[in-house]
Amino acid sequence: MLTVASSAHAVDDVANFPGKPIRVVIGFSAGGVVDVSVRIIGQKLNESWKQQVIADNRPGAGGIIAAQIVANANPDGYTLLSISASHVIAPALYARIPYDTLKDFAGVTLTVMVPNVLVVSPSLGVKSVRELVAMAKAKPGQILYSSGGIGSGTHFGTELFTNLSAINVGHVPFKGIPEALTEAMVGRVQFTLSPVSTVLPFAKEGKVLALGVTTATRAAAMPDVPTLAEAGVTGYRWDPWFGVLVPAKTPRSIVRKLNAEIRRILVLPDVKERWSAMGAELMPPIALEEFDRYLAEQAALVAKLAQAANIKPE
Repeated sequence: MLTVASSAHAVDDVANFPGKPIRVVIGFSAGGVVDVSVRIIGQKLNESWKQQVIADNRPGAGGIIAAQIVANANPDGYTLLSISASHVIAPALYARIPYDTLKDFAGVTLTVMVPNVLVVSPSLGVKSVRELVAMAKAKPGQILYSSGGIGSGTHFGTELFTNLSAINVGHVPFKGIPEALTEAMVGRVQFTLSPVSTVLPFAKEGKVLALGVTTATRAAAMPDVPTLAEAGVTGYRWDPWFGVLVPAKTPRSIVRKLNAEIRRILVLPDVKERWSAMGAELMPPIALEEFDRYLAEQAALVAKLAQAANIKPE
């Protein structure tokens, strides 16, 4: 009888979910994709479920502060975590994290990605990824790249490129992507990775030359630019992705309900227009059960790159 009652209660819970406001904790300041993307989703959840979705920005420590809040939250589906790839990068940067990056969370869904583009200054004199790699191999240690900071997605994405290309280059980190792109644009460094939305206007003006995109498929905003894998870097794929998590013990029935509704929202025509305006594209859909495995694979990749680049946790 206890089992039957328990099951009936679980069914009632998911049938009535959500019965109160939902909070989405965001580990970064307002305005970035990790913030804006989940606000778009939250607006649509409010429309369909008639419950307020509260965006709670808790910036700091590369998203660790926000993640700790959600890891310790009641696992009832009313507290979500909006994440980027920084969620799996954090263990490579910080020696002590007050939660387990994988075990303390359950994946709801991947949402969008913002393809990065490998760019050079036209004055560098290279017109392809192969030519850039050849230049780096001819001048070991002399070619420099800029990034949006140590441990940033652009840092790890470039380390994957240099690792697979077997080139020895120098890293010049900056406090953000705009500064890193400017350095490549004026030729003080030889190349950089930058989001397609940031690169596009400068590429149109001829101020930078786009050589390849980091994702598995070409960027919709720059369809004539090959992927890095197409351009000769076999096996390369770096998806600057975003997603939603809940505390690990959240009932699977509620996780499935959240997954189904958010996936429905992601492909609405007006929502897809807003993704496009941000330079974002939908992540290829994967089964709910595969999301946690994907996070584990991404964490393992980052750990491997950190070891190869000698990035030490602080």
